[in-house]
Amino acid sequence: MLVVEDARALAEVLAEGLRDQGMAVDLAHDGLEAAAKLDVNAYDVVVLDRDLPGIHGDTLCQMITERDDRVMVLMLTAAGSPGDRVSGLSLGADDYLAKPFHFPELVLRIRSLARRQPSARARTLRAAGIELDPLRRTVTRDGRHLDLSVKEFALLEALLRATPAFLSTEDLLEQVWDEHADPLTNTVTVTIGRLRRKLGHPSVITTTPGVGYRITGPPGP
Repeated sequence: MLVVEDARALAEVLAEGLRDQGMAVDLAHDGLEAAAKLDVNAYDVVVLDRDLPGIHGDTLCQMITERDDRVMVLMLTAAGSPGDRVSGLSLGADDYLAKPFHFPELVLRIRSLARRQPSARARTLRAAGIELDPLRRTVTRDGRHLDLSVKEFALLEALLRATPAFLSTEDLLEQVWDEHADPLTNTVTVTIGRLRRKLGHPSVITTTPGVGYRITGPPGP
């Protein structure tokens, strides 16, 4: 990830906090430095201040959206009126967060953008005899086509991307549902149950109380 912020103290705080969340972070303090780093490094997300020296953030955003290797852009700026947000998104930004902001919200938005990054969703996911193609929206298990609902598909995709790690209920609510989902709901449990039935036997979704869910079994071909 690239954080482009001319306020050096804020940039350092952001970078430290994001690294604490397990993210790899590069910094640029003006538009020229950012453009140079974008030319030599592959990033999935750019956190971009609008009012930058060198190359203005608006111009840099347009440059990014014209690239073949599409990078997701989160504008992070003090210009937070509805008109500012509309103008920022019209330049090609994928999300817009006004200062001041809550750091946990920034982390959630960055992770959401990373999941939406086109190259991150291009490859077929395979594990335990399951093959899921995110682009064609198809799923098979041991060659048998599965007819999944939108939420079942998204939940299985999240579990396959995380394999062999666990995803907690909170992780799945964040990734598959939305910010308005009730954390006390049993939606995840119910959807997991439906997905298990459609995947058939032997079961490949393991539940560990207090930890979460994961896909188990031999890797796919």
